[in-house]
Amino acid sequence: QGQLVESGGGSVQAGGSLRLSCAAFGYIYRANRMGWFRQAPGKERESVAGIDFRATTKYSDSVKGRFTISKDNAKNILYLQMNSLKPEDTAVYYCAADRYWGRDASLDFNAFEYWGQGTQVTVSS
Repeated sequence: QGQLVESGGGSVQAGGSLRLSCAAFGYIYRANRMGWFRQAPGKERESVAGIDFRATTKYSDSVKGRFTISKDNAKNILYLQMNSLKPEDTAVYYCAADRYWGRDASLDFNAFEYWGQGTQVTVSS
């Protein structure tokens, strides 16, 4: 089994930055694709970013140029660096991982089997 634990959420003023972390435990390895998703109050779950074993990345249009997804493979930690934050970025952010190895980066939440508990990000104007 695999487990994911997010951290780094909090409150920040518009224009500020936050870095989210997701520690992977158990049978989640560097070859497993991973991603970040979010859900804002009153809205559907939204894709944020994805990364695969080649370090290929994908981003939703809403965060492209502002957010960066990366992995520390030695420590098995996934990161999401968020810059130029906007009030519309306010949401619960979830880390996700695929059960299988070697698949391409994806922004489809149905492609992931393991999910973290979520961490709240609040951006004030």
